[in-house]
Amino acid sequence: MIDRTSTIAERVTPWALGTTVLLLSMASVTGSAGVRSALPLPVLVAVAACCGLAAALGRRWLWPLVAVGAVAHLWLVMWPAAVVASYYAGTRFRRRRDLWLYVAGAVVLFALAGLVSSWNEGYRALVAGTAVNVLLMGGAMLGLPLVAGLWVGARRQVLDAMREQSEQLLREQVLRADQARDQERARIAREMHDVVAHRVSLMVLHAGALEVNAPDARTAEAAALIGGVGREALTNLREVLGVLRSADPGRGPQPTLADLDRLLDQSRALGIVVNRHDEGRPRPLPPTAERTAYRVVQEALTNVHKHAGDAETDVYVRYRPAELEVLVRNRSCAVAEGDLPGSGWGLVGLRERVELAGGRLEAGPRDEGGFQVLAGIPAA
Repeated sequence: MIDRTSTIAERVTPWALGTTVLLLSMASVTGSAGVRSALPLPVLVAVAACCGLAAALGRRWLWPLVAVGAVAHLWLVMWPAAVVASYYAGTRFRRRRDLWLYVAGAVVLFALAGLVSSWNEGYRALVAGTAVNVLLMGGAMLGLPLVAGLWVGARRQVLDAMREQSEQLLREQVLRADQARDQERARIAREMHDVVAHRVSLMVLHAGALEVNAPDARTAEAAALIGGVGREALTNLREVLGVLRSADPGRGPQPTLADLDRLLDQSRALGIVVNRHDEGRPRPLPPTAERTAYRVVQEALTNVHKHAGDAETDVYVRYRPAELEVLVRNRSCAVAEGDLPGSGWGLVGLRERVELAGGRLEAGPRDEGGFQVLAGIPAA
């Protein structure tokens, strides 16, 4: 709204200035604010219109305004265009040479205008033909507008320099923040590689050794499953490390609802009964929504493995008109033997992920026993 108002003001102001110069020029040649001219009215209106048009375009083209103002003052003692030209000259000229040339030309013009006025008889010779009046008119029409223009130009230069400096500081601050973030991401990637990847690799190796030396087929099958899950975890960890080391956070394939069955099959292979229920008509959803839904199911199943043993679990994927609803609940809440340790931040991070996607997350024990996680993710 502010930008639109400023744009309108920038368009209207030059023409408002031109209209003001036109009216003041007519007042000058009709005797209301200057020396009355005996020329026909159409001629005076044409000259005033030229002065107004030149003043309206003076911000872009200065020299036409200077020429029109000089002719109008020399011919008819018409002063408004000359005043605007002096102001714009002060705002435009940066080199002292240009400024002094303009001042010298203006002084010659005023001296010549005073000489021409002194040759005329009557009121014009009295007003614009004496040396004192020429000096006063030169100070008012040349000096004051020029000084005002110089002040405005200097102020604009200072503001532009301050704005450029602030933009430079902002760019440097953003660059330092990016460098610090990249360094922190690299540090986290190194820590994850040195600690997590090493432990998972050892788990895969021991699972492979157990599979080879298993006393029975069931143990070998369980060891093979553990090794497969560990290798997949290493693959996912490698993708995460690649994202951390990359400047592009979107690098690497991300899981969607199409990968949900594979996730459920992994839990089934570990001995948990997982039932999937789809409600509503499936339709393409934004990648963020599908990825968030996948992470909700993944975290909920992880908690089932940690805390509910082999409890039967139901996964509901409900396609609502405005959102995708995901519900994961287990039938009982029996504590698993050798309960796995947890960080305690899984549901907290999951809630943050869902809320960042514009959704909601509810998690807690059920009245009839068990635990459930319910997430509503906007589908638009």
